[in-house]
Amino acid sequence: MYVTDRRAFGLEGPAAAARLLETIEHAARAGVDAVQIREKELGGRALLEFAQEALRRAGRTKIVVNDRLDVALAAGAAGVHLGEESLSVANAASFRSAGRAPADFLIGRSCHSPEGAAQAEREGADYIFFGPVFATPSKARFGPPQGLDKLASVCGSVRIPVVAIGGITVENAGACIAAGAAGVAAIRLFQEATDLAGIVRGLKQTS
Repeated sequence: MYVTDRRAFGLEGPAAAARLLETIEHAARAGVDAVQIREKELGGRALLEFAQEALRRAGRTKIVVNDRLDVALAAGAAGVHLGEESLSVANAASFRSAGRAPADFLIGRSCHSPEGAAQAEREGADYIFFGPVFATPSKARFGPPQGLDKLASVCGSVRIPVVAIGGITVENAGACIAAGAAGVAAIRLFQEATDLAGIVRGLKQTS
C-alpha cells in the first residue's frame, strides 16, 4: 500500500495536489494493490474532491481514505484507515453492519502494540498496520523501531492480515513477509521512486 504525503514534494497548493495525483496514477499503473490518501491538512470538501479524482485515476487499484470515514463513504472509496487516536473500529464497523457502508467496505487500523492489534481485530478491523518495524523519520514519534520479532509476534496473535510499515525497503520487505506480514506499506519507497514499476515487481516477488 502506497501511503501519500504531498508535503514531501516541497510544493504548495494546487501544484502539490497535481503532483500527488500524478504519483497515485503512476503507482496504480505500476501495480500497487492500494493507495491510502493520508492528507490530514485538507478540509472535508477539498479531501472529498481529491479522493474522487484519485479514484478516477486509480482504475482498479483500491483507494482508502485516512481517518475520515465520512469522506471515504461519500467518495465511494474502498475503505477507511483509522489511527489509534481516531474513530474507533467498532464505530466504523457499525456503519457496515447497519448497511450505511457497503458490505465489502474495508476498515484498517494502525497499531503499535500487540494489545492494540488484538483490540482492532475484536472490534471488526479487516487488516492492521503494525510498526514502525524499522527506523523511519515519519514514525519517529512512536518511539524506537518495533523490529521483526515483534512483527512476527503480532502476526501470530491475530487472524486478520498484518501490513508492515516503517522504514520498508525492497531489501527488507522479504523479511517482513517471512515474519508473517501479509504485505507492506510505505510513503517514501513509492513516492520517491525513480523506477516505481520495478519496485512493485520486486515487492511482489518477495510475497
